[in-house]
Amino acid sequence: MITKEELENLIKKEYPNDYISIMEGFKTSRNTSFRLNRLTSTKEEVDKFLIENNIKFKNPNFFSDAYILEEKMDLSNTDLFKEAKIYLQSLSSQIPPLFLDLDTSNEILDMCAAPGGKTCEIASLTLNKKDLLAVEANKIRADRLKYNLNMQKAKANVIVTDAKKLDEFFRFDTILLDAPCSGSGTLNLNNPKDMKYFSYELVLNSAKTQLALLKKALEILKPGHTLIYSTCSILKEENENILKKVLNDKIVIEKIELDIDKSNLLPSSIDGVITVKPSKEFEGFFISKIKKIK
Repeated sequence: MITKEELENLIKKEYPNDYISIMEGFKTSRNTSFRLNRLTSTKEEVDKFLIENNIKFKNPNFFSDAYILEEKMDLSNTDLFKEAKIYLQSLSSQIPPLFLDLDTSNEILDMCAAPGGKTCEIASLTLNKKDLLAVEANKIRADRLKYNLNMQKAKANVIVTDAKKLDEFFRFDTILLDAPCSGSGTLNLNNPKDMKYFSYELVLNSAKTQLALLKKALEILKPGHTLIYSTCSILKEENENILKKVLNDKIVIEKIELDIDKSNLLPSSIDGVITVKPSKEFEGFFISKIKKIK
């Protein structure tokens, strides 16, 4: 468990010029956001529904399939949701799959897939035309993953296993490693449960798992190809510091750019990676693209 003061000191240490706005972001209730499911619907259909129901929305510049409403709203009773024409998903969570090399990849791995938001997004972006493998270690979470895939009409082979133990005979064109993390970017200071379960010990334990997963991902990534490493944490122990342990002349960072206001991004010690700041629209999130030279 961590107190508000301890959290503020931790954030201030890592982001001395931004900690005040980050702490404000932790207090903010985010507007409802979701993503169009290309497998079951079209942008025209979703726009028509929202307009006819006087629901004000916008599409962020970085992804036309993404929607953010002007207020927090329950869409679970709408036909859009019931017929899986949309997938309720935070804006930040929608970002990592956008940087996968999907056009040039056929064999795709989602390494820590449950509950399936990003897996379904990959299937939507590729219209189910790729070989997509989704891995999840926890059986209960894997069942939820399978349920969401089925609801969204998304095709993926699901393996219930620890991704760190994937056999080395596997080889993939591109990999999404949205690693288990402390969730520091998603903290809500108005929710006592968030503060109860977050701790610096959780950060350190998460970092050990993240490094092991990233090493496995690099092992099974084909030479000359790329993977996305992301977390819903803004802490460098889980992000830049993990990358620095694997980077060398054969493992390099490819620069990625995101079309959002720069005020929504936090500074990084590694050029080309993205750290999204928690705000009214975004959860805190880290995204990096890694290329395996050979």
